[in-house]
Amino acid sequence: MIRLDEMDKRILNEIQLEFPLSVNPYEVLAERIDIPEEELLKRLQRLNNRGAVRRIGPIINTRKIGGTSTLIALKAPYSQTHEIGEIINKHPEVSHNYLRPAEYNIWFTISAADRERLDTIIRQIVDETGCPILDLPTKRLFKIGVKFDVR
Repeated sequence: MIRLDEMDKRILNEIQLEFPLSVNPYEVLAERIDIPEEELLKRLQRLNNRGAVRRIGPIINTRKIGGTSTLIALKAPYSQTHEIGEIINKHPEVSHNYLRPAEYNIWFTISAADRERLDTIIRQIVDETGCPILDLPTKRLFKIGVKFDVR
């Protein structure tokens, strides 16, 4: 468990939905929460190193820019889930990778420019892991905003 002080919590709350769209976003964020930019960057690095922050980056709506995505459920031997997760994570098109307590126990989303590229990535992952998958393309999209209040 990671111990967070009040400033860590404030930073985590701010970066979830209010990340500045600026040439110098960390400078703007530091001003907003009233700490030096260097301290903000050190805290974010520490939070990243400890696993509290995995990445800071945009979430792109692939459909709006002409791309496509799919949800994959993969059936991995439980003793190999960590190693197989690392193989999956090497693909930059993969996001939302998580473990579930089910027969198909690793779930993740793949986004690509088109279905052909998506199928190529899926085949690569199946070849690299040797695991069966379920391809679960979106039939109807429900978008839910999520923000974790870290107070």
